[in-house]
Amino acid sequence: MSAKDSLLFKAPCCPDRASAQGKKGGVEQDEKALSRKRWLRRAGPSVGAALFAVGMLADFAYPYNLVIFLAAYLPAGGEVLFRAVKNISVGQVFDENFLMSVATIGAFAVGEYPEGVAVMLFYQVGEAFQEIAVNRSRKSISALMDIRPDFANLKTGNGVRRVTPEEVAVGDCILVWPGEKVPLDGVVVEGRSALDTSALTGEALPKDVAPGCGALSGSINKNGLLTIEVSREFGESTVSKILDLARNAADRKSATEHFITKFARYYTPAVVFAAFALAFVPPLLAPEAQFADWINRALVFLVAACPCALVISIPLTFFAGIGGASRSGILIKGGNYLEALTNVDTVVFDKTGTLTKGVFTVTRAEALNGWTKDELLCFAAHAESHSTHPIALSIQKAWGGGIDAQKIAEYEEIAGQGVRVRIDGKTALAGSGGLLDAATVARPDIDAPGTVVYLAADGMCAGYIVISDEVRADSRQAVRDLESLGVRRIVMLTGDSRPAGETTARELGIDAVYSELLPHQKVERLEALAKSKVGRGKIVFVGDGINDAPVLARSDVGVAMGGVGSDAAIEAADVVLMTDEPSKLVSAVRIAKKIRSVVRQNIVFALGVKAVVLALGALGIATMWAAVFGDVGVSVLAICNAMRALRINRAA
Repeated sequence: MSAKDSLLFKAPCCPDRASAQGKKGGVEQDEKALSRKRWLRRAGPSVGAALFAVGMLADFAYPYNLVIFLAAYLPAGGEVLFRAVKNISVGQVFDENFLMSVATIGAFAVGEYPEGVAVMLFYQVGEAFQEIAVNRSRKSISALMDIRPDFANLKTGNGVRRVTPEEVAVGDCILVWPGEKVPLDGVVVEGRSALDTSALTGEALPKDVAPGCGALSGSINKNGLLTIEVSREFGESTVSKILDLARNAADRKSATEHFITKFARYYTPAVVFAAFALAFVPPLLAPEAQFADWINRALVFLVAACPCALVISIPLTFFAGIGGASRSGILIKGGNYLEALTNVDTVVFDKTGTLTKGVFTVTRAEALNGWTKDELLCFAAHAESHSTHPIALSIQKAWGGGIDAQKIAEYEEIAGQGVRVRIDGKTALAGSGGLLDAATVARPDIDAPGTVVYLAADGMCAGYIVISDEVRADSRQAVRDLESLGVRRIVMLTGDSRPAGETTARELGIDAVYSELLPHQKVERLEALAKSKVGRGKIVFVGDGINDAPVLARSDVGVAMGGVGSDAAIEAADVVLMTDEPSKLVSAVRIAKKIRSVVRQNIVFALGVKAVVLALGALGIATMWAAVFGDVGVSVLAICNAMRALRINRAA
């Protein structure tokens, strides 16, 4: 059974706004043509089955039995014969179509007409099961297409105009009425409502939004009119990225899939030559051997040897597993990453925004050298006014006053350390202790549970601010569950201070933590961890920020937080957790392990049954009917087993 083309899911591309209507008509015509093709494919085997029943029930003499069974054979197996001839013409000789064609034509040549027709009919039954299975897998991922919005209500000076999402620019305001999909990512500026984000995250609980809250494209507005200011163009929106991930996931094959492809490439010609030898060598060596008997054995051997069960069920299992995971808000970019998750040696977490919520609050502010607390907060807020980092925003929120932009000049950001800026003519430093140390500014050494931001003015320390982050509710359980799944090491890398990193690590039960790391230092630390991993175990990194993109790309499996994660992190990652819950990584590992179990079951079952039937066929014990079960029957059972992967997320 040829499954390669049918298994690759091809999602429709986003319509070009100038030709959307024309494409709609073209899609409708394509659907009609596809419907006619499906009808013809189903009609052929049905006609063949009816004629086969007539031939079996009525005892026709030769040559009438040949005519009736040949009339049944052509509609039942004509498509297989056509594919075999077509593939031979382009040099692809040894495939399942060739095996089936040679075996059934040979059956007619030795007078086994019913067996020849039966092989093709049962083959079509297997094809039907395959189509049903593939369609179910495709629908599980195609359901993502429903989150693609068809239009946006754009607010203009003349009112509201319905446009395609591609026409809306960043900064435009759109209206989303109750029951409509949010077409683009943005921020709510007017209205209150609940958003159904289940298509994005797998979570059934609606998300309440109000002015200032973010709204992700693909969500469904449940009850209130919302005005949303667009923050991303459609091509960069959440829904567009999800569709792109689903569209390309099936193109990345796992090592097992590559092995099966290579196996079939060598296995098929090997069994063809083995069948040829079985048909002609014994009669040539043993005078009493009958050619007709050994040719019949060779034909049984050919039918039973068809590698359909493996060629179909293995890719289908991975494809279904990706679809099942997507319904839980876990987007896996390919079967290779799904397989890699089955053998995880080390999991490395970023801290802020990954294990913690990334919501910072000023918990302590100490002024020094004659400064007051209010002066310190005002000074810090002005120093951090150009930054959108959560720490900077928490300082601005704690100050609560206005920012006088005229006081600020010569702003310079120092990567991984802080900022240097002139405020009211004073050279100000705001950042880590290392920033002040590099400028030879004396400061107190503060060991506090949180991030410490030091402030200095004209070479003198003005004070410090302690900012704390809140640990995610499921982070502790995620660490425990990963350990129970056999993960040998769980490590945390953070650019935060050592006290903040160690406090979070102790709270979560993480033994190893490396703090105050710059992006390139995170990569260096990950490479050191990779060198010490056991055997072929994989190293997984989980992060969310733009500074995590290099280490996400360097790890064996990069996992990004899809809700709060930056575009760069999501782009560099191999797995995206749409709910921002670390526990989803546990679900992903469990799904991967269950997929591996299904794959192994299919391989052992298929090869085991085939080995028995091949041996019996060579000995002349197995009949053509047994060979049909060894091929089509095993394929159907393997496909049914593979389809369990669609429901695997419920058990994970």
